[in-house]
Amino acid sequence: MAEVKRGYVRPLDLKQGRIDLTHGSGGRSMVQLISELFAKHLGNEYLGQGNDGAVLPAPTVDGRAGRIVMSTDCHVVSPLFFPGGDIGCLSVHGTINDVAVMGAAPLYLAAGFVLEEGFPLADLARIVESMARAAREAGVPVVTGDTKVVERGKGDGVFITTTGVGVLRDGVELGGSRVRPGDAVIISGSMGDHGVAIMSKRENLSFDAPIESDTAALHGLIADMLATGVDLRCLRDPTRGGLAATLNEIAGQSGVGMMLHEKAIPVKQVVAAACEFLGLDPLYVANEGKLIAICAAADTKRVLAAMRAHPLGREAAVIGEAIADDHHFVQLTTSFGGRRIVDWLAGDQLPRIC
Repeated sequence: MAEVKRGYVRPLDLKQGRIDLTHGSGGRSMVQLISELFAKHLGNEYLGQGNDGAVLPAPTVDGRAGRIVMSTDCHVVSPLFFPGGDIGCLSVHGTINDVAVMGAAPLYLAAGFVLEEGFPLADLARIVESMARAAREAGVPVVTGDTKVVERGKGDGVFITTTGVGVLRDGVELGGSRVRPGDAVIISGSMGDHGVAIMSKRENLSFDAPIESDTAALHGLIADMLATGVDLRCLRDPTRGGLAATLNEIAGQSGVGMMLHEKAIPVKQVVAAACEFLGLDPLYVANEGKLIAICAAADTKRVLAAMRAHPLGREAAVIGEAIADDHHFVQLTTSFGGRRIVDWLAGDQLPRIC
């Protein structure tokens, strides 16, 4: 807590200090936390307005008014810091991607923080700096936010909710209900990296090769795909539940089945080995920097070329196709020549993954 003497406020102790209840009380300590930490790193012309909300310019695409796309996501990942990222950059990337897979250009973010009493200010500063760096690199500023503090034992360090706003140009229509039999199913890269990175850190496991989260903002890759002019049916980021859950959701929305081919699905050898050791199926493990693209079969080469030309899509691969199926099953032809159903999970392989 800041110490006040003759108008002087002691700066936040970002090395040894901890969050206390006054940081969420609406008083001087809360203002100091916001100004010395959040505004310092996340500051921009909109956040600097200092009001209860941000006044933003009317969104346009190519100089013309566009449609608004909005998404919100809560982030409760455990641990807060993991190989390849942390809850800060994850909260930025995750919401940007949810807006981008709708075909929209992400414009702005809002952020809400729930902090637990006793949480180290050094860790909070590290998270906010990571969040600011991710937003800056993506070109999507945090324009408004809120902070609350709960009593010790009533939270788990920090939870972050981010809301994203983007603009969608006329003529772009993407959605889970647009898939048709014969469409190609494409993924941008290897599956399971994020979830296995989280689990290895959580369980203090080490492997011969490092496993890092794939957390990344995908809007640049998606913009390149849209620039081809191809009529993409659907884009999704396979986060919780992984590839399997995402494709089951799309199959149900479109009333089709999916036929996947195990040999075509890229999974890093170290991730596959870790999954086998942990008793996990990589098809159900979360990803935070990969996307699923579904397009007409005739457009596959153009989509693949655009994806592979981007750093986040170099490993893009066609992994299957949509098929006619009244039961809307997702099936997999195995490397042994058999076939199995890739169904919804009854529970959660990896809780607190994002």
